[in-house]
Amino acid sequence: MPVGRSLFGGSPYLGVYFRVSDRGAVGPPSLGVALERELERALGVRVVRSSVSDCEVVGALIAANSRGVVVGDEIDRKERRALEELAPVTVVRHRQNAMGNNVLANDTGALVHPEFSTETVEAIGRALRVPAARGTVAGLGTVGMAGVATNRGVVLHPKATERESTVVRDLLGVPVHRSSANFGVPVVGACLVANSNGLLVGRPTTPVEIVHLQEGLQILE
Repeated sequence: MPVGRSLFGGSPYLGVYFRVSDRGAVGPPSLGVALERELERALGVRVVRSSVSDCEVVGALIAANSRGVVVGDEIDRKERRALEELAPVTVVRHRQNAMGNNVLANDTGALVHPEFSTETVEAIGRALRVPAARGTVAGLGTVGMAGVATNRGVVLHPKATERESTVVRDLLGVPVHRSSANFGVPVVGACLVANSNGLLVGRPTTPVEIVHLQEGLQILE
């Protein structure tokens, strides 16, 4: 399965700019052709370009799995059409509207920011068509940046506790591993994108980190 290293606009924080699932990937309009091809090679899916509420930090602003896409604020018709190439789109309004930062999901479950209301948690679960529950990773509510999840495995912040790891494992239904990326950065969800087919990490990620990420996500070449 493919593994690659890259940058977007000089930044190694690929998870901030891209959101992927087993059905597809979305990146900002300024995405270049070379990186688009690298994403498609590594992840085995087609990449569509779109902003989210006119912002390019797509990975931070949307949560997604193969069944649904969640955004925290209104998007225009063009953006909705692009995102619907991944899955049906649902707007779930909340003051913490960066859904990609605040939701860690695969096709089995979703862990969400502990400050989300019961109504918001239930709406996210309906949109992604999975059970959803509140939780933290390494004490952080921004669980979407503190971890990365696929249908094969989850990698969490190196300081995630055993209790947090057990909650994630039981909710998302896959093995849990801990690792950093980008040469020691603990918020792995900000550093890389992955699905069941492969992963693309920020260029500073070390060979040792890549081995840990491959093991955790069960992506072996």
